[in-house]
Amino acid sequence: MKSLCMLARVRGYVLSGVLLIMATTLFAASGIYGFTLNSIDGKPAPLANYKGKVVLMVNVASQCGYTPQYSALEAIYEKYKDQGFVILGFPANNFGAQEPGTNEEIKTFCTRKYSVTFPMYSKISVKGADQAPLYAYLTKQTGPGIAGEIKWNFTKFLLDRNGNIVQRFEPEVTPDSKEVVAAIEKLLAR
Repeated sequence: MKSLCMLARVRGYVLSGVLLIMATTLFAASGIYGFTLNSIDGKPAPLANYKGKVVLMVNVASQCGYTPQYSALEAIYEKYKDQGFVILGFPANNFGAQEPGTNEEIKTFCTRKYSVTFPMYSKISVKGADQAPLYAYLTKQTGPGIAGEIKWNFTKFLLDRNGNIVQRFEPEVTPDSKEVVAAIEKLLAR
């Protein structure tokens, strides 16, 4: 009887391992569209929803020196959203505890102070031991010039319509800078 239980347990471990390997392989092969995170309202919001769009992903914070970039983010979102452009905001409290609020507080802040209408996600970690899988992918698996640890709030990743990460902009590069706008317009024209 003990050996049957042991055999069943071993089979269970083997099956779990095989499933984990298969899931990991599938997950890695799916790229950016394989990620699903919760929206700021707590509902699953797959990045696959943005297939065919030019996407600017930004880790944001409410109490940062770069927080006024919300105005420029919203302005370029409004300007280009009808052409297939979207901004995705990812609140994170990794730098100087500059995003201490709850998702509800963050949403209220963004809509009242900056009239944000672009999609916002639930608060995540963009670096460290608890780094969200999306940001692990962005910082470790995207290649030279794009990969690398997030240095501060408002780091921006620009994706083409196929979900390829084509450019990274550090926090000091504002969303309405000539560099960012030209890159967005180039991708929208394709």
